[in-house]
Amino acid sequence: MVKDGPADYEAVSNGDSGAPSGRELEIADLLGHLKARNVRNVIWITGDVHYCAAHRYDPAHATFTDFDPFWEFVAGPLNAGTFGPNALDATFGPEVKFIGIPPGLKGNRPPSEGFQFFGTLKASARQRSLTARLHNLAGQVLYTVEIPAG
Repeated sequence: MVKDGPADYEAVSNGDSGAPSGRELEIADLLGHLKARNVRNVIWITGDVHYCAAHRYDPAHATFTDFDPFWEFVAGPLNAGTFGPNALDATFGPEVKFIGIPPGLKGNRPPSEGFQFFGTLKASARQRSLTARLHNLAGQVLYTVEIPAG
């Protein structure tokens, strides 16, 4: 998202929700490469952020469509100020499935306010699935999703 220039971009996005450009070209190339080689069930784990969220990316909702759907799990910080997120760029079709902070939360909240997070992943060969969980600092499960293999 561009507010005051490049410093306000969210990750690799350029903030315009159009065709990939700039730093987005590398992600588009990687996603197209994975699709061409039939690599499915890709999960991105993001920890160097200051909030908690689950995002599902789907080409059916994206400007760039040469990829298979994937998940991104965001969990952080374990012990630092909480803030974010910026608006999502629609180039790769993100959908917010969960966010662990209330809308309008004043930035840089201290750990004493309880907005610290972590995530866990559990693979089950028996169920042929991966279960992702996002937790608060007390260990309570805030969000769970089971992702089937295939």
